[in-house]
Amino acid sequence: MHEPGPVDRLRTRSRTSVRARLARLSAKRWQIGQCAIAAGVAWFVAADLLGHPTPFFAPVAAVVSLGTSYGQRLRRVAEVTVGVAVGVLVGDLLTLQIGTGAWQLVLVVTLAMSTAFLLDGGQLVVTQAAVQSIVVSTLVPDPGVGLVRWTDALIGGAVALVAATVVPSAPLRRPREQAGLVVRKIAELTRAAAQVMDEGASEQGLALLSDARSTDRLIRELQAAAEEGRSVVASSPFRVRHRAGLRRMSELVEPLDRALRSTRVLVRQVAVLAYHRRPVPSSYALLARDVADAADRVADELEADRTPEAARSVLLAVGDASGRVERATEMNAEVVLVQLRSVVVDLLLITGMDQMESTNALPPPPR
Repeated sequence: MHEPGPVDRLRTRSRTSVRARLARLSAKRWQIGQCAIAAGVAWFVAADLLGHPTPFFAPVAAVVSLGTSYGQRLRRVAEVTVGVAVGVLVGDLLTLQIGTGAWQLVLVVTLAMSTAFLLDGGQLVVTQAAVQSIVVSTLVPDPGVGLVRWTDALIGGAVALVAATVVPSAPLRRPREQAGLVVRKIAELTRAAAQVMDEGASEQGLALLSDARSTDRLIRELQAAAEEGRSVVASSPFRVRHRAGLRRMSELVEPLDRALRSTRVLVRQVAVLAYHRRPVPSSYALLARDVADAADRVADELEADRTPEAARSVLLAVGDASGRVERATEMNAEVVLVQLRSVVVDLLLITGMDQMESTNALPPPPR
């Protein structure tokens, strides 16, 4: 087989990088569009409705306040708006009285940051106050407009505040969709492990092991999806009703992580047995397929936005069957049965059972 050279590997990494960047762009398309629309609305309100000449700070305040993440969005809007407003106000007032220059800039920044601190502002408020005071007193000094630019900053913040409450439903669906993907992967790996047990192909086992080792990203993506969903609920009063569901989904991250880890250990053991040509009882392969089918039932419930209690009876039946299979002739093969039972226990946790209940629900292993 041709070994890929440095150029081939570089080309592959480049394609992967492009796909990753396009995926990031796609994930942020709503926030980007929201910032762009908020900037246009802020300008329209300040320029067309209120007649302000060149209301630079209205769209700036709107875009800086919104940002491209949902985390603590309402707080960020408030802090940035206050910071921008303080900086613009201090810069306008002092520029009107003392003009511009190096020593004037020192005074403007000092007073803007001091004012922000006196208002008990956080780091974001203080930084924005400093930055906007510099902009006002150096890049766009215009003492003739008085407090108009301060009003523009408040307009931009108000537009951002309204926009921050409007969030899409996609981030609320994504945690359960990602949870479903994790369980589907567990089913896929377990079913493939059953095929390796039947055929004993070492190459197939090693390929499956490589696939299993690449699944950490699924849990990271699930954690990120759950965090984003919680941030969406926190930033919009219109999504409060989803809070309980997102909390339940967040509580599934740990048992899903455990179930995926148990599956990886199962796959590794099966791959090792196939590599050393060690036999595995045929009933273990059948049991693995039953575990995979039960995992698919769990995924069905998660994707339908239901607590997967309906899949519990199927898992319990598989767990019961795990106590009636024959003993393996080798200790290493028996580890496969132990791991299959561990996957069942972890999946039972996802259906709402606690650790003690799920463990006690399985009969003792065969003797």
